[in-house]
Amino acid sequence: MRRVGMLLLLLVLPYASASTTKAERVAQQAAQRELDTSPSNGNIPSYQLSPAALSKGQALQRSWQKRHFAAEVWSIVQLLLLLHFGLVRRFQAIVTHRFRSRWAQSYAFLMLFLLATALLSLPLDIYAQWIDRFYGLSVQSWAGWTGDLTKALLLTWAVGGLVVALLCLCIRQLPRKWWLAFWLASIPMTLAGVFLTPYVIDPLFNRFEPLTRSQPQLVERLVQVAQRGHMDIPPERMFLMKASDKVTTLNAYVTGFGASKRVVVWDTSLAKGTPDEVLFIFGHESGHYVLHHIVQGIFMSTLGLLVLLYLGFLAVQWAIRQFGPRWGVNSEDNWGTLAILMLAFSCASLVLEPALSSMSRIQEHAADVYGQEAIHGLVADPARTARDAFQVLGGSSFDVPNPSQLLEFWSYSHPSIGRRAAFAAHYQPWASGMQPKYFR
Repeated sequence: MRRVGMLLLLLVLPYASASTTKAERVAQQAAQRELDTSPSNGNIPSYQLSPAALSKGQALQRSWQKRHFAAEVWSIVQLLLLLHFGLVRRFQAIVTHRFRSRWAQSYAFLMLFLLATALLSLPLDIYAQWIDRFYGLSVQSWAGWTGDLTKALLLTWAVGGLVVALLCLCIRQLPRKWWLAFWLASIPMTLAGVFLTPYVIDPLFNRFEPLTRSQPQLVERLVQVAQRGHMDIPPERMFLMKASDKVTTLNAYVTGFGASKRVVVWDTSLAKGTPDEVLFIFGHESGHYVLHHIVQGIFMSTLGLLVLLYLGFLAVQWAIRQFGPRWGVNSEDNWGTLAILMLAFSCASLVLEPALSSMSRIQEHAADVYGQEAIHGLVADPARTARDAFQVLGGSSFDVPNPSQLLEFWSYSHPSIGRRAAFAAHYQPWASGMQPKYFR
């Protein structure tokens, strides 16, 4: 694991060492001063919550922190329990006795495995939804929530059965190099998944409509931002998602690539944010495209999977030698190998979370900078617009302004909302002696 950590560190360095402008450094220092001179979990000058909202945010953060780490540890413990008490061995005996076809065995084993892990994870999932409903972050009915959970399970089973069958085929044909063969096979599958997600997966869980249908004037302004970045995202690939069917929080995101790439804005963002604030949110999301974060993410994920598969190969061999007879997994050509491989991946995920979180935060910060620069000249005050956008984004989720920096470092995929708001408030690249980073 130490070697993996070093490798991930080397992968992070190109992002971390990216040149920063004087304006960016000044804003980062000012933002850090705001955080350092404000109470932990308390308000800061650039982002504030009412006393009632702040109290909710602090309670939510405590709950999220416990649930987050409990879920990570439980994902490891539940796999150990399934192996230790022989459930994996029993699943394997059932499918090999009832089915001769390897494809049928793959789907049958995976269904039993997914049902077991889903049932073991269900209490945490129910608690998380209850918390979101209690604090008003979710408005989805329990029936709708159960339906989404079921659809996600069936989708994982439908796609996963093919993946598991392919994994076992690689193990049988190339017992010493299966990790490399499976990795090579995973590359086109990953690309196909990214391409097809907007067409096939997303519509299963949410309703979408062209943004031009309800917001033609806003689309005209979004096109201006897109043109500044020379983006090939025409108005017909800008969509409104009916997030208000399920949540009260705000968001927007980019998805797909090539002909399927698009920008999606939640209807809650339009309901609670001003057109200028939505323009900044769009600028941030378009920054992910212009700065090649989608391509980088695919490349980094693919490279990281290669490392994880090799470590998984070593972990499977070691585990079979040490615990194979006890767990009923006597060879790699065994459906129970999937449980051991998932156990290795879960352990690696826990160890590597800080590095992966850091990489994500670096990209999100770069998109913030790009978004603020992209709306310069299109709004009266880009700094104030960006800061106000973070106030609305964070306020809708009761995000605490100044969380523990250790918690932020370890598990936040984005910089804390207070840090982002403080940076935006002080980022003035058009001031005397300064210059923008992406629009020079």
